[in-house]
Amino acid sequence: MRTLLIKLTTLVVIGLSSISNAHALDILEKEEIGKFIREYLIANPEIIAEAQAALEVRLAEQEKVRTREMIAGMSDRLYNSKEDVIIGNPDADVTIVEFFDYNCGFCKRAMNDMQEIVSLDKNVKFVLKEFPILGEESLDAARVSMAVSKIAPEKGADFHMALLGGGGRANKSKAMKVAEDLGVDIAALDAALEDEKLLDPVSVTYGLAQELGINGTPSYVVGNEAVYGAVGVTELLLKVKNIRQCGETSCS
Repeated sequence: MRTLLIKLTTLVVIGLSSISNAHALDILEKEEIGKFIREYLIANPEIIAEAQAALEVRLAEQEKVRTREMIAGMSDRLYNSKEDVIIGNPDADVTIVEFFDYNCGFCKRAMNDMQEIVSLDKNVKFVLKEFPILGEESLDAARVSMAVSKIAPEKGADFHMALLGGGGRANKSKAMKVAEDLGVDIAALDAALEDEKLLDPVSVTYGLAQELGINGTPSYVVGNEAVYGAVGVTELLLKVKNIRQCGETSCS
């Protein structure tokens, strides 16, 4: 009886209790059923929590499926942009995509996590997505970074580490100084900065973030999952392990 009532109540709570016109209940029957359900819920209010929990599980599973399909559909944009800096083994069997901003304090911590992960696991790589969302200085720093990747791609990883790992706010001046210290041709860099299409890859990243519901940094795409925040080495490595084991970030 209780199981039947839980099922009936769940249908009511999640709005699935509509009955076809061909078998519609008359007003009296509806009132009687409604009264019965109301009295039972008052006597057993925990059923509402059970129904809500069931709904949340169902919605979470639907969102998981939607995200998996979405990531599959954007695979090329996520993993194969030639402008993105790659850290780790280029031929790795697991890829972690990171959305970052040079002025994000948590991204600095996440950079250390990344370095530790690629040190511990030689078969992981990070694909770094410029996602400047913390003001004009962040956008200016990203612009210089994109220009460095264009004219001196072999210096992209070192530039990323130096600028993100530096003190204070990143801006054009600091970014240019980092590039100069790394031996990048400044005249060529200035010319690259004039390219009207230089930030096109950043626009693509904004679009990816919007589709994935990413609005903060750092955020990641690991396997078929979008991960929000600096979750740390342990959690990311667990997801990597699970991908190898079962093809999902979480194995049942």
